[in-house]
Formats: sequence, C-alpha cells, structure tokens
Amino acid sequence: MNADGRRTEDALELLSAPAEWDLPPERHLHHKDVLMQQIDRDLGHATTPKPSPTQAQAPAQAPAPRRRFTRPAVLVPLVSTVLAGALAVTLTGTGIGTGGTHGPAPTDRAATGGARARTASVTLNRIAVAAMARDVTPVRDDQFVYVRSLTVSNKGTFDGPVQLGAPHTMETWTSQDPRPIKTLGWMRESGKDAVMPGETIPIESTDAVPAGIDHPTYAWLSSLPTNPDALLTRLRREVRVSDGESREQAVFSLIGDLLSQTLMPPRNTAALYEAAARIPGVEEIPDAVDVAGRHGIGITREDPSSATRDEWIFDRHSLAFLGARGFITHDARKGITSDTLTGSTAVLRRSVVDRRGERAAAGTGG
Repeated sequence: MNADGRRTEDALELLSAPAEWDLPPERHLHHKDVLMQQIDRDLGHATTPKPSPTQAQAPAQAPAPRRRFTRPAVLVPLVSTVLAGALAVTLTGTGIGTGGTHGPAPTDRAATGGARARTASVTLNRIAVAAMARDVTPVRDDQFVYVRSLTVSNKGTFDGPVQLGAPHTMETWTSQDPRPIKTLGWMRESGKDAVMPGETIPIESTDAVPAGIDHPTYAWLSSLPTNPDALLTRLRREVRVSDGESREQAVFSLIGDLLSQTLMPPRNTAALYEAAARIPGVEEIPDAVDVAGRHGIGITREDPSSATRDEWIFDRHSLAFLGARGFITHDARKGITSDTLTGSTAVLRRSVVDRRGERAAAGTGG
C-alpha cells in the first residue's frame, strides 16, 4: 500500500474509533468533515465541504475519556497530536471575537497577578452567596436539562490561522437517566456556520456511561460534597487531564462545563464557585463580554502548560453566569504571540423539560 493509501486508511480508522481527545460533540463532527477534506486533498480529489446523507444522519460521538459539554460549554483550546502525520490542529475553546461583530478586544491584563487573584477569590465567594439565593427547579431522572446558547467557534483549517465563524444558536437536551447509557443527550444547531443546521443529533458514547463526571445528572451533582475543599479534592482526583494540560486547568474547565450546561441545587453551585476560588492562578478581569454582547465581570485562568486561557463571564449586578470565552495565548507554528480568541458561548436559556426537542416556557428552570 502506498503512503497516501495508508494515511487515508489510518484517518478513516480514527473516524470510526472513539475519540481520544477532549472535544465537544459538535466540534467532533466539524473536524470530522475537515478531516475528510484533508483526505480528499491527499488523494487529489475535490474538497467541497458538503456532508453526505450518511454524515447528516450520523450521531455525535461523545469523546473519551472526558466529554466536554456543548459549550458549548467551556472548552479548553489544546493542540491535538492524535492525527499524527495526517493533521496538526489547535482545537477550539470558548471565547468572544476581537472586534467586528464579535465584540471588543480582550481587556488589558497588565495589573499584578497577586491583586487579580485576591480580587477573584472575593468575587467568586460573592458569586457563591448569590447562587445560594436562586431558585432551581429539581430535575427528575426521566427529564432533560435544556440549554439554549449563542456560540461562535473556530472554523479555520487544521494547519491555518484561527478563523472565527458566525455566531449561531445551539440547543442541547441532556438526559438525566442515572443508568449507564450510550445516548447522553441530543443537540441541534441553527444559523450560519452551524454544524448540520436544523438536525437533531444524538450525543453518543461508544460505551454505556453511568452518572458521574462524564454524565452529570442533577441527582449526581446533588451528591457531591458541598465543602469546597472536599469538593476540590474529589474533582482533582476524578478529572481526566488532556495531553499538555495541567490538572488545575482541567479542573477549572470541568467546573466551567458543569456551571454552564447543567442544573444542580444552589448549595452545590455555590460549592463549585468556592472550589474554583481555591485553584491557583485564577484571576479577575474587570470587563469581559460574551458572544451576545453582554458585558460583565470575568473570572479567568491561564495555563502555561497548554498555552490556553479560559474565561467565565458574570452579570455585574445579579452575578449570574452569562457565558464563557477562550483563548490561545501563544502558538509559534501559527505565529500567535498573544491572546487569540478561539470561540465563545452565551447561555440564553436553561430549563427542565420532559422530552427531547421540547423548549420550556420562559421563566422555568434555573
């Protein structure tokens, strides 16, 4: 077999196998399509990126070992070496554009790190107190958590610069079934640069996943320690760390995922914020803006190990979670020497519904 044939066979094998990198389901589908374009280029074929009918019906595979929520949820940009000789890509996280329709450039972060860290700790504890005062609708095991978000992500090629797509709507219905299940939920995107617009796609795992970090139901979240130190110890023990990522950043990102894409009792939400305040390197940014253009307080952590920075955004007055954004801080291969936005999300609605595809009335949920 020639080199191109072997390379294509290896790539196709990767497509059919469980993903071993930390990537949300909708981006897995996107990069799957880009990978097929790369294969076409290798073989000298045309590369018009149109999903086939089979692709359009394909389920979104939940990546292993740790499923990132559809922040999406709060994704960490990272460099994936899984595709070895065929591809090299900086995967996207959440963020907000730098100018144009995506919002202003990232805030100047020239203040001393110590002062920002002390302020972040105080602010996160204020946010925890505010979370305790909110009403949250309990979720039964036979129900779904519905989240509607506005999101924007990197649609650039694997070996090219970051190119943010257009903001579009993402809806997810996350199953609360505590049993080990393969279909963890459903997702649908709409708008320009959406993945398979209008298609309701199952979020699936190769193996059945019980309630836990990879399948965080309301009941499981309710069982977590509410003592922030005990909670942080547990998360540090159970979190799965991606290649090149520090354990502290993996925990920070996991907390962001849970806060943005699930529902849980107020005491557990407060404990997550208090735990985040204890993670070294967490800092406050006075002004941050989500993809919906809402300004608020930013809580961020930069990870030198993976050359990424995650940021959570909160309403200045209610201290409610608004959204998140993420950055690559440097990448010599792409010529990136300072914060470069890779994606963003703004949570617009979060509620409890009885069936997938159902949208709750305004004012329900948490």
